[in-house]
Amino acid sequence: MANHKYESIRVTPTHNDILFLIMSDSIKRFMQATDVRKEQDPWATVEWLSNKELVGAKELLMVRATIAAGRSHPFHTHPTREEIIYVVSGQAEQWVEDDFRILKAGEMALVPRGAVHGTFNPFDEDVTFLAILSPLSEGEPNIVDVSEEEPWKSLREKHNRPPKNNLSPTNAT
Repeated sequence: MANHKYESIRVTPTHNDILFLIMSDSIKRFMQATDVRKEQDPWATVEWLSNKELVGAKELLMVRATIAAGRSHPFHTHPTREEIIYVVSGQAEQWVEDDFRILKAGEMALVPRGAVHGTFNPFDEDVTFLAILSPLSEGEPNIVDVSEEEPWKSLREKHNRPPKNNLSPTNAT
């Protein structure tokens, strides 16, 4: 048997070492209410729950979005990502390409990579949903607005949905 000598070394962690250990263990694995990064976009209140900066995610983005009654996230596409939209509360008029469903709490839509989609709230209450996108980093552009291009510009009208001027991304009327 080999004889091993071990030398005892005392290491005193610095304040930054302790912060790194805390961040590595908790923030990179868990998001609690106080950790959520909240933003106001033109179309919704957005709460970032998972991305590279917040939790060290390598493949997933997750955001909780609330669209107020009478507002929308008009037709757009994510050329480099697929997306799941899962309704937490309220109802959404969810479009994927030229098809739509009214989604309620507990229901979801899968949006393939590059598919045009839009989330509209013509209802009397806010809708809150989780948007889960992958992959995390596939280059630019992350989002392309197509709401003023045909056939998207007139698609909702062709399906007898509430007029666009009643579902502005920025102005509830």
